[in-house]
Amino acid sequence: MEPERKLAETPIGGVEDHSDDGEWKKVALLRELVEVQDPDSKEVDDLMLRRFLRARDQDVNKAAAMFLKYLNWRKTAVPNGFIAEEEVETELAQKKLCIQGLSKAGCPIGVIFAARHFSSNRDMHVFKNFCVYVLDKLCASIPSGQDKFIGIVDLKGWGYSNCDIRGYLAVLDIMQNCYPERLGKVYLVHVPYLFMKAWKIIYPFIDNNTRKKIVFVGDKNLKDTLLEEIDESQIPDIYGGKLTLVQ
Repeated sequence: MEPERKLAETPIGGVEDHSDDGEWKKVALLRELVEVQDPDSKEVDDLMLRRFLRARDQDVNKAAAMFLKYLNWRKTAVPNGFIAEEEVETELAQKKLCIQGLSKAGCPIGVIFAARHFSSNRDMHVFKNFCVYVLDKLCASIPSGQDKFIGIVDLKGWGYSNCDIRGYLAVLDIMQNCYPERLGKVYLVHVPYLFMKAWKIIYPFIDNNTRKKIVFVGDKNLKDTLLEEIDESQIPDIYGGKLTLVQ
């Protein structure tokens, strides 16, 4: 199962709580529905079910179908319950990800260096495992009272050799369908014009909820934009903040 953190029913730390008695009743209905079809659903807390419910706009049947598909995926993709570091050594060696700092709301921050990813030497199975490894690590870093993470995708130096449409779509599929309502916001920084060609291909596959969370940031407004969500002490120094990234 995706690593879970128990949250208070009245979240703190900047989580906007839209829940009411009606939503929790739907969560109870969702639980009844999924537990009948897959007993493993009993291991999951109501907050996880609520995320799937919200991802399907409160439609219990659609949320149940999405959740049961997720359970089947998890059993196959992560049979041991977690991805071990040795399974993704080649990806980790590229040092294309840092998880450091918290937003003002308490969301953990992941910084991705897209120019360190090369499609020519990417093994899709290992890459998917790496995505799960990263997403699980981010989720495990979420403090009590919060349920989302923030991403900064740094595209400085990105070129044709880094373009990996199949890889990007795989990441998108895993995040949207297996980790719904976990992404709080993602900032795309140092975006080269060339990347927009890839963006046009990827964009139709991004669901509406995710689209609202994507922010393209111009170089001139980089620090000021990040300051809206992140204290200067938690902004990486490469973006004008005071946090030294450990890579």
